[in-house]
Amino acid sequence: MMAALTAQGKTIQDIEESLRSIPLQPEKINAIKTAHASGCELRIVSDANTFFIRTILEKYGLTKCFKEIHSNPAYIDEQKALRILPFHPKSDPPHGCPLCPPNMCKGWIIDNIRASFPTDAKPKRIIYLGDGCGDYCPSTRLGIRDYVLPREGFPLMTLISENVKQVKA
Repeated sequence: MMAALTAQGKTIQDIEESLRSIPLQPEKINAIKTAHASGCELRIVSDANTFFIRTILEKYGLTKCFKEIHSNPAYIDEQKALRILPFHPKSDPPHGCPLCPPNMCKGWIIDNIRASFPTDAKPKRIIYLGDGCGDYCPSTRLGIRDYVLPREGFPLMTLISENVKQVKA
């Protein structure tokens, strides 16, 4: 898709301008800033890409609020075209998750985030916000101390409702 945009004469600046025009509700901005100021470790797990996410976060002054961004890596090549790579490189063995696309298993990412928590401290909770089908797998990896907050009226809410016993959060 990015190659097609470049072929149509769209520049990186055009893409950035388009991304910066995406509205983010003030309540969401305040919630992110408040959670960060309260000491929450905020991380993004997204099937988008790092260029899109960073551009939007920068526009709203939210970059410093997030400890990590787990997304498909993106870069600008020598021809000034945006290139997006899969999160799980094709050279790696497949992640093997039947719920996720080949480029990214969000459940695998959640497992690794949890594994990075110190074991000698108070147990941390994960509060996972999601809306799409790709958010179901990580929802099934959450424990009883965790929370999943599905967006009402979106596929994740339906999947959880249809498979209540698969989600412990």
